[in-house]
Amino acid sequence: MKLSIVILCWNDRKVIADCLQSILVNTHSTEFEVIVSDNGSIDGSVEFIRTSYPSVQVIENGRNLRFAKANNVGIRASRGEYVLILNPDSLIHDGTLDRMVALADQHPEAGAFGCRVLNTDGSYQVSARPFASFRGEWIAAFYLRALGRMNEWFTSDSYAGWNGKTQKQVGWVSGCFILIRSELLKSLGGFDERFFYYYEDMDLCRRIWQAGYPILYMPDAAITHLGGQSTKNRFPPLAFVLDSQVTRYLYYYKYYGAGGVRRARRIALTSVFLRRLGYALKQLVCHSEAGRQRLELLRGVFEWNYCLDPIRLVEKGEEPRLLVEPTARVLER
Repeated sequence: MKLSIVILCWNDRKVIADCLQSILVNTHSTEFEVIVSDNGSIDGSVEFIRTSYPSVQVIENGRNLRFAKANNVGIRASRGEYVLILNPDSLIHDGTLDRMVALADQHPEAGAFGCRVLNTDGSYQVSARPFASFRGEWIAAFYLRALGRMNEWFTSDSYAGWNGKTQKQVGWVSGCFILIRSELLKSLGGFDERFFYYYEDMDLCRRIWQAGYPILYMPDAAITHLGGQSTKNRFPPLAFVLDSQVTRYLYYYKYYGAGGVRRARRIALTSVFLRRLGYALKQLVCHSEAGRQRLELLRGVFEWNYCLDPIRLVEKGEEPRLLVEPTARVLER
């Protein structure tokens, strides 16, 4: 088996049909298997897949294991030389998987690969980025990203001036489409399951780099990523943001220890304060309901970080009991 395609499903009946169809229709020369790891869907996804796509292996997890754990279930069941982690709200373009596997064979020095990701209107969706860093976050907090066009020292959370049209070694690629050598992936234990949502793809790519294998972005193959439809409206916006805050602290603790999460908290407070200030000024000039909601969201994020003890968060899982009760999100982890 050349390629194993692992797709996480959680009530994705509306999008996964098109995803599976695009794989089957647009893959021509590559031997592959498709494994769907289902997180307790109740919308008929499992029944639909088994009826309409009997060749697809469906693994029922029985509950929502979230991204990292559920993908690891699929990874353990995979038999391919390569494993592709693919979001259910993605559409494979004609020949993309054939091309990506061929390119991977041509670059044995690399451990993982990303392709060009497009929005539904055909515009480029940023899917390859530098690793998160303290310097990069300070640069982003003070809105200095554009200086990266003049000097790489100012590289923050994106590659300034790069539009994804050229091949490039990158820090990490988005988990919506990441092709990885199976032997390497399994030797690393798959995704770190501490990262229940967000940062798991960045962490995996970092460990691939640490193992001595670069990450390659390939612009000659593409997918369309509907982006957010597989998770839209499942949680309040603040819950989404707080999930990303929690895993951000877990990431910095893993690589920089207690001192790292304290630094990360200072950056978060500064960044959110400056964003609140900017949106407040914008509201004074041009009031809107969307702006009001954004300010309310930022207020909640600032309050959460202000009351947070980052050490107790990462070591004991204790969060401030503020606008969103932690248990409302922990139950989904």
